[in-house]
Amino acid sequence: MSGAIPRRRHAAQLVWLLVGVTALLLGLANAHLVYVAFQSQPVCLDHSKSPQAGGAFQAAKSAC
Repeated sequence: MSGAIPRRRHAAQLVWLLVGVTALLLGLANAHLVYVAFQSQPVCLDHSKSPQAGGAFQAAKSAC
């Protein structure tokens, strides 16, 4: 029975290590997404600028 306590402690340490590694990976992935979002510049696409264009998409506010 004395071997159960160190085994539980080892298992608990392993669980906390996995929780920490998972949190670190999620944080890095989110940081990468934020970085890419700020670094990317969308290209201006052709769109209809007149409201009479039948069924064509129109930008709410043109940045071009």
